[in-house]
Amino acid sequence: MSPNTRRTSERRKPLPPLDYLLAFEAAAEHESFASAARQINISETAISRKVRLLEQHFGLPFFARGHRSIELTPHGREFLGRIAPALEMLRDAADDALKTSKKRPVILAATNSVASLWLTPRLHEFRQANKHLSIMLVASDNDEECLADTVDLAILRGDGNWKGYDSHLVFGETIFPVCSPEFLEQNPEVAQIDNLAQAPLIEVSSSHTEWMNWQAWLERMGAKARRLERATLFNTYPLSIYAAVDSVGVALGWGHLVDRFLGSGQLVRPLGSAQVRTEFGYYLLTPQNHPAFPSRSEVSDWLVAVSAARIRYAD
Repeated sequence: MSPNTRRTSERRKPLPPLDYLLAFEAAAEHESFASAARQINISETAISRKVRLLEQHFGLPFFARGHRSIELTPHGREFLGRIAPALEMLRDAADDALKTSKKRPVILAATNSVASLWLTPRLHEFRQANKHLSIMLVASDNDEECLADTVDLAILRGDGNWKGYDSHLVFGETIFPVCSPEFLEQNPEVAQIDNLAQAPLIEVSSSHTEWMNWQAWLERMGAKARRLERATLFNTYPLSIYAAVDSVGVALGWGHLVDRFLGSGQLVRPLGSAQVRTEFGYYLLTPQNHPAFPSRSEVSDWLVAVSAARIRYAD
């Protein structure tokens, strides 16, 4: 410890807990424990106890107590006059900090697929209902970028275990083939699983080794998984889905990410209910070492509510 730090520490005098001071202030303003209790919304007994502990802290009587009344002593009146401006300054500082936190954008990171296909279509409705909030959306398939120190919330694919983060399942991972109605009409054979390996398939190149591709999906379904010769390759998942909408071929659809396209009829499931459910899912991550602030809580609560209202895919 440096000499300057030591001198600063020595000059600091012990303070009583803030709740003792607030209880005293309210009781002094009303000269009533009952009225103070109603103002602070705690019991009259709690107000009396906190004031008594404050008096014990300083060894001074701040109130003269009668049978059904209290009255400030000269010590109490002087102490109120000294602390009232300081408490008001604390309230002003807290109010300014709260206003600043509300203006600060909530930085929400997500994979490209979640950001493009799941979050962005929902942001307009959220903004209409929460015009006081601002969201900065970071889309990246790089987990380190999504978990940067500047990020307040993240939605990532995994097993739910991230060290240093609280996780909440947004949706599980259910995977099935999708294509446009026009493509299915022109290629009716893709409605048979054994014909898919020879169909124009849309594939995604991913650095995540656990990401399911066509070869793995067909093997999980017990279908013939010969070498795929006719795959069109994209480097991001959203591009593969837009390609399927444009009748380029058959893509693997992740439940929840493609729901709006299925709902609008832009995509269909050529194999009906055939699907693969994995042990992975998409999780909302909140860093444990970041202090909470109201805007982040509001965005987090919204995401949890959207998740709770989702459709469920059968295993």
